[in-house]
Amino acid sequence: MNLAYVRSILKTVFSRLLIPAAAVLALSAQAAQPLKIGYSDWPGWVAWQVAIDKGWFKEAGVPVQFEWFDYTASMDAFSAGKIDAVTMTNGDALVTGAAGARSVMILINDYSNGNDMIIGKPGVRSLKALKGKKVAVEMGFVEHLLLLNGLKKAGMKESDVTLVNAKTNEMPQMLASGDVDAVGAWQPISGQALKSVPGARPIYTSADEPGLIYDVLAVNPASAKQRRAEWLKVAKVWDRVVKYINDPKTQPDAVKIMAARVGVSPAAYLPLLKGTRLLTLDEAKKIYVKGEGFKTLYGSTKIADDFNVANEVYKKPEDVNSYLDASFTFAK
Repeated sequence: MNLAYVRSILKTVFSRLLIPAAAVLALSAQAAQPLKIGYSDWPGWVAWQVAIDKGWFKEAGVPVQFEWFDYTASMDAFSAGKIDAVTMTNGDALVTGAAGARSVMILINDYSNGNDMIIGKPGVRSLKALKGKKVAVEMGFVEHLLLLNGLKKAGMKESDVTLVNAKTNEMPQMLASGDVDAVGAWQPISGQALKSVPGARPIYTSADEPGLIYDVLAVNPASAKQRRAEWLKVAKVWDRVVKYINDPKTQPDAVKIMAARVGVSPAAYLPLLKGTRLLTLDEAKKIYVKGEGFKTLYGSTKIADDFNVANEVYKKPEDVNSYLDASFTFAK
């Protein structure tokens, strides 16, 4: 037999063995890397701290690394590919996606149930009282949408008020200045605004329109596909977290953990938790279905998309269905 031929055969066999081995090593290395999740200061996301402190991810056999950010910074980190997933609103998932950082919402954490507020200065007791007045909101963000929804319910139009664009974290100062008659903000900033101006009061909140703001876990599509088994475990851990928080016997411990994460007392944190409707997987199944309006994630996200285009947050409508993957919620 020709020696060169034998060497050629051996080289081919060796390379065929080496390539699968390399692939296996690459997959093993990938599997060993923790799932990186960015989270920020919202009760429905601070709730993850319970699982972190309790060691539930280790029990579930899934390596996870949570990274704490300011909200906008968390979306920036996701857009830059520094993390695999981020906690954000369904509307903001569309915003980051339109800018190039697409995601799939694999899990509904909660819907805002009062923590997002339009707050009137002393003497302003209703949305109708704002006709011809100034309202500060961060244009294109959820409080802007909340205001528009409230005005519509009150038989008013956006043109009935003068909008003042300001950063959400500036709202306590905006209200205290007296230059505007109302502001829009979410907790904990909305709470700070109420404290900064004695006599100020919420005149419209997310509790008046449940489902206007859903908070989700949005995952890089490639990660969701390639590491599906691990993300399924993350979803199961979330279900355990919600049940632990909602159980009267264990809620005090959960609130203590969450309060410590943001540096306040449990007594101060509990009211914030009550303004957030945390969802178990079974509860989320009723929302993660096709439908119109705010009662489904599909309908709410379509409304958010229309709002984003109308306010030139991005130019063209997004393919809403491509952002939604209910299979992680409905998996047995």
